[in-house]
Amino acid sequence: MHAIALGNEEFEGRNTVYLMEGEPLTLLDTGIATDRTRTQLREGLAEYGYEFSDIEQVVLTHFHPDHAGLAGEIQRAGGATVYAHAADAPLIEQRAEALADLDERRRELFVEWGIPDAEREELLAFLDSHQEIMGEPAEVTAIEGGDRIETGEMVLEVLHTPGHAAGLCCFVFEGSEAFVGDTILPVYTPNVGGADVRVEAPLERYLDSLRTLIERDFERVWPGHRDAIEEPTERARYIVSHHRERTERVLAVLEDGPADAWTVSAELFGGLEGIHVMHGPGEAYAHLDHLERAGAVERDGKQYVLTSKPNLETLISLS
Repeated sequence: MHAIALGNEEFEGRNTVYLMEGEPLTLLDTGIATDRTRTQLREGLAEYGYEFSDIEQVVLTHFHPDHAGLAGEIQRAGGATVYAHAADAPLIEQRAEALADLDERRRELFVEWGIPDAEREELLAFLDSHQEIMGEPAEVTAIEGGDRIETGEMVLEVLHTPGHAAGLCCFVFEGSEAFVGDTILPVYTPNVGGADVRVEAPLERYLDSLRTLIERDFERVWPGHRDAIEEPTERARYIVSHHRERTERVLAVLEDGPADAWTVSAELFGGLEGIHVMHGPGEAYAHLDHLERAGAVERDGKQYVLTSKPNLETLISLS
């Protein structure tokens, strides 16, 4: 297996995709559909003697453009089979109804989160201006948790880990390692709430996925950004504690009075630009939603009102 590093100035920094040689020749994730990344991927494949048309399988961790953007182009070059979870397949195929539903849900939530008009219009313009990074649509073979995909080097077990995205999957190999996409990352904590507005109870779903990784206790995992994580269980535990601390900060904001997700986001992250204008209040919303489901807050229109102080060790736990 070969890790190929790709540039990514649009989102979370350097992407990593993985090439598995043998029959069928398999690429896991593709990078974003920009000229720079396209060139880097071509050069990375050429180091091992391959080009786009040689790829027989593309396995995608999720639909985000920095992971799936070049899948359609690779498929068109050589007829590769493209695998992705059923929840994300319609977006990778760029079905009109799925894209329209995503846009409608975003617009509804941007208002619900309390994003001011100027910032909301700026965010929508940003999203519209970056449509090309999705690349060409791909015909997707849908997968589910528990499925197995054979590559030339290994068999991949599909492990569904939603939260950051509805269809986010890890791919387990040799029992003790996994490709994890954006389920856990070595530097950033993956965004929850804004990264995929289709996910219901996003923080709850993500915590469940982190618990799954902790239970599997992998020896090493290979993320969609940067380098391998040598102690993934500890990294997952850290992210759980990170969300517990973030929930505590959200509660501190609400102790001063009712607040919407935009106001909470400003206290958590300060000023935001570009895609982070969505990610900031989205993550604040994920925490507020989690607190509301636990009965600790009530929502009055856009405002959240603290009704009781929850036990954070129970609310954000490893069990």
